Amino acid sequence: MTAHVIPEGFVSLPRSSPLLDLLGPVYCRGEGLQLEIGLRADNRHANGRGTVHGGVLATLADVGMGYAMAFSSEPPLPLITASMTLDYLGAVQVGEWIEVRLEHHKRGRQMAFATVSVQVGEKVVVRASAVFAVPQARD
Repeated sequence: MTAHVIPEGFVSLPRSSPLLDLLGPVYCRGEGLQLEIGLRADNRHANGRGTVHGGVLATLADVGMGYAMAFSSEPPLPLITASMTLDYLGAVQVGEWIEVRLEHHKRGRQMAFATVSVQVGEKVVVRASAVFAVPQARD
Protein backbone atom coordinates (compact mmCIF):
# COMPACT_ATOMS: atom_id res chain seq x y z
CA MET A 1 0.00 0.00 0.00
CA THR A 2 1.30 3.45 -0.91
CA ALA A 3 1.74 5.84 2.00
CA HIS A 4 -0.70 8.73 1.84
CA VAL A 5 -0.30 12.14 3.37
CA ILE A 6 -2.44 12.85 6.44
CA PRO A 7 -3.93 16.37 6.32
CA GLU A 8 -2.37 19.03 8.51
CA GLY A 9 -3.45 19.09 12.14
CA PHE A 10 -4.61 15.47 12.29
CA VAL A 11 -3.00 13.15 14.83
CA SER A 12 -3.65 9.54 15.80
CA LEU A 13 -6.91 9.22 17.72
CA PRO A 14 -5.77 8.81 21.34
CA ARG A 15 -8.74 6.66 22.30
CA SER A 16 -9.46 3.50 20.37
CA SER A 17 -11.40 0.26 20.52
CA PRO A 18 -10.94 -3.19 19.00
CA LEU A 19 -13.17 -2.15 16.07
CA LEU A 20 -11.31 1.11 15.43
CA ASP A 21 -8.03 -0.80 15.62
CA LEU A 22 -9.31 -2.99 12.75
CA LEU A 23 -10.48 0.01 10.69
CA GLY A 24 -7.59 2.34 11.41
CA PRO A 25 -5.42 4.04 11.88
CA VAL A 26 -8.08 6.64 12.71
CA TYR A 27 -7.05 10.26 13.17
CA CYS A 28 -8.50 13.32 14.86
CA ARG A 29 -8.18 17.08 14.89
CA GLY A 30 -9.59 19.47 17.46
CA GLU A 31 -11.34 18.52 20.67
CA GLY A 32 -14.76 18.48 22.30
CA LEU A 33 -17.50 19.72 19.99
CA GLN A 34 -14.87 20.75 17.40
CA LEU A 35 -13.46 17.21 17.20
CA GLU A 36 -13.08 15.93 13.63
CA ILE A 37 -12.40 12.29 12.82
CA GLY A 38 -10.34 11.26 9.78
CA LEU A 39 -9.53 8.04 7.95
CA ARG A 40 -7.62 7.27 4.76
CA ALA A 41 -9.74 4.67 2.92
CA ASP A 42 -7.86 1.59 1.80
CA ASN A 43 -8.69 -1.79 0.27
CA ARG A 44 -9.83 -3.19 3.65
CA HIS A 45 -12.71 -0.70 3.60
CA ALA A 46 -14.00 -1.59 0.10
CA ASN A 47 -17.20 -3.37 -0.82
CA GLY A 48 -17.61 -5.65 -3.84
CA ARG A 49 -17.92 -2.64 -6.17
CA GLY A 50 -14.59 -1.21 -5.05
CA THR A 51 -15.96 1.76 -3.13
CA VAL A 52 -15.90 2.26 0.65
CA HIS A 53 -18.55 0.13 2.34
CA GLY A 54 -21.48 2.01 3.88
CA GLY A 55 -20.87 0.24 7.19
CA VAL A 56 -17.42 1.84 7.44
CA LEU A 57 -18.97 5.27 6.83
CA ALA A 58 -21.70 4.55 9.41
CA THR A 59 -19.09 3.52 11.97
CA LEU A 60 -17.09 6.71 11.41
CA ALA A 61 -20.25 8.82 11.73
CA ASP A 62 -21.18 7.09 15.00
CA VAL A 63 -17.68 7.54 16.41
CA GLY A 64 -17.54 11.16 15.27
CA MET A 65 -20.82 12.06 16.93
CA GLY A 66 -20.28 10.01 20.06
CA TYR A 67 -16.71 11.14 20.74
CA ALA A 68 -17.43 14.84 20.08
CA MET A 69 -20.45 14.78 22.38
CA ALA A 70 -18.83 12.62 25.08
CA PHE A 71 -15.62 14.64 25.24
CA SER A 72 -17.39 17.99 25.37
CA SER A 73 -17.78 17.39 29.13
CA GLU A 74 -15.32 16.79 31.93
CA PRO A 75 -15.31 14.01 32.85
CA PRO A 76 -16.35 12.56 29.47
CA LEU A 77 -19.89 11.19 29.29
CA PRO A 78 -20.31 7.44 28.64
CA LEU A 79 -22.93 7.96 25.91
CA ILE A 80 -24.78 5.00 24.40
CA THR A 81 -26.04 5.17 20.81
CA ALA A 82 -29.81 4.63 20.95
CA SER A 83 -30.59 5.25 17.27
CA MET A 84 -28.84 6.51 14.17
CA THR A 85 -30.09 7.54 10.74
CA LEU A 86 -27.86 7.96 7.69
CA ASP A 87 -28.37 9.40 4.23
CA TYR A 88 -25.77 8.23 1.73
CA LEU A 89 -25.19 11.06 -0.72
CA GLY A 90 -22.14 9.88 -2.66
CA ALA A 91 -19.49 7.20 -2.99
CA VAL A 92 -16.02 7.19 -1.44
CA GLN A 93 -13.14 5.73 -3.42
CA VAL A 94 -10.25 3.72 -2.01
CA GLY A 95 -7.39 6.13 -1.32
CA GLU A 96 -9.60 9.10 -0.45
CA TRP A 97 -9.39 10.96 2.86
CA ILE A 98 -12.65 10.86 4.86
CA GLU A 99 -13.52 13.49 7.48
CA VAL A 100 -16.37 13.51 9.98
CA ARG A 101 -17.52 16.92 11.25
CA LEU A 102 -20.13 17.67 13.89
CA GLU A 103 -22.79 20.06 12.57
CA HIS A 104 -25.49 20.21 15.26
CA HIS A 105 -25.75 19.01 18.84
CA LYS A 106 -27.94 19.25 21.90
CA ARG A 107 -27.57 17.49 25.21
CA GLY A 108 -30.09 17.07 27.97
CA ARG A 109 -29.91 15.12 31.21
CA GLN A 110 -31.14 11.84 29.72
CA MET A 111 -30.60 12.19 25.96
CA ALA A 112 -28.18 13.81 23.54
CA PHE A 113 -28.69 14.52 19.84
CA ALA A 114 -26.09 15.08 17.14
CA THR A 115 -25.75 15.47 13.38
CA VAL A 116 -22.54 15.06 11.38
CA SER A 117 -21.42 15.35 7.80
CA VAL A 118 -19.02 12.77 6.42
CA GLN A 119 -16.97 14.44 3.71
CA VAL A 120 -14.34 13.83 1.07
CA GLY A 121 -12.87 17.26 0.48
CA GLU A 122 -15.83 19.62 0.28
CA LYS A 123 -18.18 16.88 -0.99
CA VAL A 124 -20.64 15.59 1.63
CA VAL A 125 -20.99 11.83 1.11
CA VAL A 126 -23.05 11.02 4.22
CA ARG A 127 -25.24 12.99 6.58
CA ALA A 128 -25.98 11.19 9.83
CA SER A 129 -28.05 11.95 12.93
CA ALA A 130 -28.14 10.06 16.18
CA VAL A 131 -29.81 9.96 19.56
CA PHE A 132 -27.64 8.96 22.52
CA ALA A 133 -28.73 7.83 25.96
CA VAL A 134 -26.95 9.65 28.79
CA PRO A 135 -26.50 7.09 31.57
CA GLN A 136 -27.60 8.36 34.98
CA ALA A 137 -25.29 8.17 37.95
CA ARG A 138 -26.45 5.64 40.51
CA ASP A 139 -26.87 6.81 44.08
